[in-house]
Amino acid sequence: MTEKMARRGALKTFGLAAGTAILSATGQSRAIAAEAVSLLPSGAPNLAQLTQRLAQAPRRRDFKTVPMILERPDQWDHGALSEVIGYRGGERQVWDNTEIGGPWLNLMRNSLNAQIWSFKHPEFLVVSATHGSAHLALFQQAMWDKFTANTLLDDKSASSQDATNHESAEGAFSSHDNSIPALQRRGVVFLSCHNAIWELADRLISANVNPDKLSLDALAAELTNHVIPSAIITPGAVGTLPELQQVGFHYTK
Repeated sequence: MTEKMARRGALKTFGLAAGTAILSATGQSRAIAAEAVSLLPSGAPNLAQLTQRLAQAPRRRDFKTVPMILERPDQWDHGALSEVIGYRGGERQVWDNTEIGGPWLNLMRNSLNAQIWSFKHPEFLVVSATHGSAHLALFQQAMWDKFTANTLLDDKSASSQDATNHESAEGAFSSHDNSIPALQRRGVVFLSCHNAIWELADRLISANVNPDKLSLDALAAELTNHVIPSAIITPGAVGTLPELQQVGFHYTK
Protein backbone atom coordinates (compact mmCIF):
# COMPACT_ATOMS: atom_id res chain seq x y z
CA MET A 1 0.00 0.00 0.00
CA THR A 2 1.40 3.39 -0.96
CA GLU A 3 1.75 6.20 1.54
CA LYS A 4 -1.09 8.23 0.02
CA MET A 5 -3.42 5.23 -0.12
CA ALA A 6 -2.71 4.53 3.54
CA ARG A 7 -3.43 8.11 4.45
CA ARG A 8 -6.65 8.12 2.50
CA GLY A 9 -7.78 5.03 4.35
CA ALA A 10 -6.95 6.69 7.65
CA LEU A 11 -8.85 9.81 6.65
CA LYS A 12 -11.91 7.64 6.11
CA THR A 13 -11.45 6.01 9.51
CA PHE A 14 -11.01 9.34 11.30
CA GLY A 15 -13.97 11.16 9.88
CA LEU A 16 -16.03 9.66 7.12
CA ALA A 17 -17.85 6.99 9.07
CA ALA A 18 -20.31 9.67 10.17
CA GLY A 19 -20.93 10.66 6.59
CA THR A 20 -21.30 7.39 4.75
CA ALA A 21 -24.73 8.39 3.51
CA ILE A 22 -23.29 11.39 1.70
CA LEU A 23 -19.86 10.10 0.74
CA SER A 24 -19.99 7.18 -1.70
CA ALA A 25 -18.28 6.05 -4.87
CA THR A 26 -19.50 7.83 -7.98
CA GLY A 27 -18.21 8.80 -11.38
CA GLN A 28 -19.65 12.29 -11.38
CA SER A 29 -17.57 15.32 -12.32
CA ARG A 30 -16.34 17.58 -9.56
CA ALA A 31 -16.26 21.04 -11.09
CA ILE A 32 -15.50 23.86 -8.68
CA ALA A 33 -17.78 26.91 -8.65
CA ALA A 34 -15.49 29.23 -10.59
CA GLU A 35 -16.10 27.27 -13.79
CA ALA A 36 -19.88 26.93 -13.44
CA VAL A 37 -22.86 29.14 -14.11
CA SER A 38 -23.47 31.69 -11.38
CA LEU A 39 -26.48 31.22 -9.11
CA LEU A 40 -26.16 34.65 -7.53
CA PRO A 41 -29.50 36.46 -7.13
CA SER A 42 -30.34 39.47 -9.24
CA GLY A 43 -29.87 42.80 -7.55
CA ALA A 44 -26.68 41.75 -5.74
CA PRO A 45 -23.83 43.74 -7.34
CA ASN A 46 -21.78 43.86 -4.13
CA LEU A 47 -21.96 40.10 -3.67
CA ALA A 48 -21.09 39.59 -7.34
CA GLN A 49 -18.05 41.84 -6.99
CA LEU A 50 -16.92 40.02 -3.86
CA THR A 51 -17.28 36.66 -5.61
CA GLN A 52 -15.18 37.94 -8.50
CA ARG A 53 -12.47 39.30 -6.19
CA LEU A 54 -12.35 36.03 -4.28
CA ALA A 55 -11.99 34.08 -7.52
CA GLN A 56 -8.98 36.23 -8.39
CA ALA A 57 -7.39 36.24 -4.94
CA PRO A 58 -4.38 33.88 -4.74
CA ARG A 59 -4.45 30.73 -2.66
CA ARG A 60 -1.22 29.23 -1.45
CA ARG A 61 -0.90 25.46 -1.93
CA ASP A 62 2.87 24.99 -2.19
CA PHE A 63 3.95 24.50 1.40
CA LYS A 64 6.88 22.28 2.35
CA THR A 65 6.22 22.62 6.07
CA VAL A 66 3.77 24.56 8.23
CA PRO A 67 4.05 25.37 11.95
CA MET A 68 1.49 24.41 14.58
CA ILE A 69 0.50 28.07 15.08
CA LEU A 70 0.47 30.32 12.02
CA GLU A 71 2.13 33.66 12.74
CA ARG A 72 2.49 35.40 9.36
CA PRO A 73 -0.15 36.30 6.75
CA ASP A 74 1.78 34.44 4.04
CA GLN A 75 1.04 31.22 5.93
CA TRP A 76 -2.68 31.40 5.17
CA ASP A 77 -4.93 32.87 2.44
CA HIS A 78 -4.71 36.34 3.90
CA GLY A 79 -5.85 38.32 0.85
CA ALA A 80 -9.00 36.28 0.29
CA LEU A 81 -9.84 36.23 4.00
CA SER A 82 -9.43 40.02 4.17
CA GLU A 83 -11.95 40.38 1.34
CA VAL A 84 -14.50 38.35 3.33
CA ILE A 85 -13.88 40.27 6.56
CA GLY A 86 -14.17 43.56 4.68
CA TYR A 87 -17.51 42.78 3.01
CA ARG A 88 -20.13 45.41 3.84
CA GLY A 89 -22.46 44.83 0.92
CA GLY A 90 -25.32 43.32 2.88
CA GLU A 91 -26.36 41.08 5.73
CA ARG A 92 -23.74 38.51 6.80
CA GLN A 93 -23.90 35.17 8.57
CA VAL A 94 -21.10 32.83 9.65
CA TRP A 95 -21.82 29.17 10.39
CA ASP A 96 -19.74 27.14 12.86
CA ASN A 97 -19.73 23.83 10.94
CA THR A 98 -18.10 20.79 12.56
CA GLU A 99 -19.94 17.59 11.55
CA ILE A 100 -19.55 16.19 8.05
CA GLY A 101 -22.58 13.94 8.49
CA GLY A 102 -24.80 16.75 9.75
CA PRO A 103 -27.25 19.00 7.87
CA TRP A 104 -24.81 21.91 7.50
CA LEU A 105 -25.11 22.35 3.72
CA ASN A 106 -28.89 22.08 3.84
CA LEU A 107 -29.14 24.64 6.65
CA MET A 108 -27.00 27.16 4.81
CA ARG A 109 -29.11 26.67 1.69
CA ASN A 110 -32.32 27.22 3.67
CA SER A 111 -30.87 30.37 5.24
CA LEU A 112 -29.95 31.73 1.82
CA ASN A 113 -33.42 31.06 0.42
CA ALA A 114 -35.22 32.79 3.29
CA GLN A 115 -32.90 35.79 3.40
CA ILE A 116 -32.93 36.35 -0.36
CA TRP A 117 -36.57 35.75 -1.23
CA SER A 118 -38.50 36.00 2.03
CA PHE A 119 -36.68 38.93 3.65
CA LYS A 120 -35.52 40.48 0.36
CA HIS A 121 -31.77 40.58 1.16
CA PRO A 122 -30.13 39.60 -2.15
CA GLU A 123 -26.69 40.75 -0.96
CA PHE A 124 -26.75 38.24 1.92
CA LEU A 125 -23.36 36.58 2.44
CA VAL A 126 -22.97 33.16 4.07
CA VAL A 127 -19.60 31.97 5.36
CA SER A 128 -18.82 28.45 6.59
CA ALA A 129 -16.19 28.32 9.35
CA THR A 130 -15.37 24.69 8.60
CA HIS A 131 -13.53 22.48 11.10
CA GLY A 132 -13.92 19.16 12.89
CA SER A 133 -14.94 16.28 10.64
CA ALA A 134 -16.72 18.72 8.29
CA HIS A 135 -13.31 19.94 7.22
CA LEU A 136 -12.67 16.63 5.47
CA ALA A 137 -15.15 17.75 2.80
CA LEU A 138 -12.71 20.50 1.79
CA PHE A 139 -9.94 18.12 0.75
CA GLN A 140 -9.49 17.50 -2.97
CA GLN A 141 -10.77 14.26 -4.46
CA ALA A 142 -7.15 13.12 -4.88
CA MET A 143 -7.17 12.43 -1.16
CA TRP A 144 -10.15 10.07 -1.49
CA ASP A 145 -10.30 8.51 -4.93
CA LYS A 146 -8.69 5.20 -3.98
CA PHE A 147 -11.63 4.19 -1.82
CA THR A 148 -14.63 6.46 -2.23
CA ALA A 149 -15.72 9.82 -3.56
CA ASN A 150 -16.27 13.10 -1.80
CA THR A 151 -19.71 13.69 -3.25
CA LEU A 152 -20.06 16.97 -1.40
CA LEU A 153 -17.82 18.32 -4.18
CA ASP A 154 -20.07 16.87 -6.88
CA ASP A 155 -22.13 19.08 -9.13
CA LYS A 156 -25.66 17.78 -8.71
CA SER A 157 -28.04 17.24 -11.60
CA ALA A 158 -30.27 19.94 -10.18
CA SER A 159 -27.66 22.49 -11.18
CA SER A 160 -28.60 22.05 -14.84
CA GLN A 161 -32.18 23.13 -14.20
CA ASP A 162 -33.57 26.60 -14.77
CA ALA A 163 -31.57 28.91 -12.48
CA THR A 164 -34.28 31.57 -12.71
CA ASN A 165 -36.91 29.35 -11.09
CA HIS A 166 -36.16 29.48 -7.38
CA GLU A 167 -39.46 27.77 -6.55
CA SER A 168 -38.61 24.53 -8.37
CA ALA A 169 -38.83 21.64 -5.89
CA GLU A 170 -36.07 19.82 -7.77
CA GLY A 171 -34.03 22.77 -8.94
CA ALA A 172 -30.75 24.42 -8.06
CA PHE A 173 -32.17 26.08 -4.93
CA SER A 174 -33.76 22.93 -3.50
CA SER A 175 -32.39 20.18 -1.27
CA HIS A 176 -31.53 18.27 -4.45
CA ASP A 177 -28.52 20.56 -4.83
CA ASN A 178 -26.94 20.47 -1.38
CA SER A 179 -23.33 20.55 -2.52
CA ILE A 180 -20.29 22.72 -2.01
CA PRO A 181 -20.08 23.86 -5.67
CA ALA A 182 -23.78 24.81 -5.77
CA LEU A 183 -23.47 26.88 -2.60
CA GLN A 184 -20.30 28.53 -3.88
CA ARG A 185 -22.14 29.60 -7.01
CA ARG A 186 -24.59 31.30 -4.66
CA GLY A 187 -21.76 33.23 -3.01
CA VAL A 188 -21.16 30.97 0.01
CA VAL A 189 -17.55 31.11 1.22
CA PHE A 190 -15.88 28.06 2.78
CA LEU A 191 -13.14 28.74 5.31
CA SER A 192 -10.55 26.03 5.91
CA CYS A 193 -9.13 25.50 9.41
CA HIS A 194 -5.36 25.16 9.85
CA ASN A 195 -5.85 23.71 13.33
CA ALA A 196 -8.07 20.94 11.95
CA ILE A 197 -5.39 20.12 9.37
CA TRP A 198 -2.62 20.06 11.97
CA GLU A 199 -4.60 17.84 14.32
CA LEU A 200 -5.46 15.44 11.49
CA ALA A 201 -1.76 15.18 10.60
CA ASP A 202 -0.96 14.46 14.23
CA ARG A 203 -3.58 11.70 14.34
CA LEU A 204 -2.24 10.14 11.13
CA ILE A 205 1.26 9.99 12.60
CA SER A 206 -0.06 8.60 15.88
CA ALA A 207 -1.83 5.88 13.89
CA ASN A 208 1.44 5.10 12.12
CA VAL A 209 0.02 6.16 8.75
CA ASN A 210 3.26 7.82 7.70
CA PRO A 211 5.35 5.44 5.53
CA ASP A 212 7.66 8.24 4.37
CA LYS A 213 8.28 9.20 7.99
CA LEU A 214 7.40 12.82 7.33
CA SER A 215 7.66 15.23 10.20
CA LEU A 216 4.41 16.54 11.60
CA ASP A 217 4.92 19.95 10.02
CA ALA A 218 5.63 18.38 6.61
CA LEU A 219 2.58 16.11 6.72
CA ALA A 220 0.40 19.05 7.73
CA ALA A 221 1.79 20.93 4.75
CA GLU A 222 0.89 18.07 2.39
CA LEU A 223 -2.68 18.08 3.67
CA THR A 224 -2.85 21.87 3.38
CA ASN A 225 -1.77 21.67 -0.24
CA HIS A 226 -4.75 19.38 -0.94
CA VAL A 227 -7.41 21.78 0.33
CA ILE A 228 -9.69 22.68 -2.60
CA PRO A 229 -8.40 25.82 -4.35
CA SER A 230 -11.67 27.72 -3.85
CA ALA A 231 -11.60 27.38 -0.05
CA ILE A 232 -9.84 29.98 2.09
CA ILE A 233 -7.22 28.66 4.50
CA THR A 234 -7.36 30.48 7.84
CA PRO A 235 -5.11 30.30 10.94
CA GLY A 236 -8.02 28.48 12.59
CA ALA A 237 -11.79 28.46 12.20
CA VAL A 238 -12.58 29.12 15.85
CA GLY A 239 -10.00 31.90 16.05
CA THR A 240 -11.34 33.51 12.88
CA LEU A 241 -14.93 33.57 14.15
CA PRO A 242 -14.34 36.61 16.44
CA GLU A 243 -12.78 38.52 13.53
CA LEU A 244 -16.00 38.00 11.58
CA GLN A 245 -18.29 38.72 14.54
CA GLN A 246 -16.51 41.98 15.28
CA VAL A 247 -17.42 43.34 11.85
CA GLY A 248 -21.07 42.28 12.00
CA PHE A 249 -21.34 38.64 10.96
CA HIS A 250 -24.14 36.84 12.79
CA TYR A 251 -22.85 33.66 14.42
CA THR A 252 -24.84 30.46 13.86
CA LYS A 253 -24.05 27.00 15.19
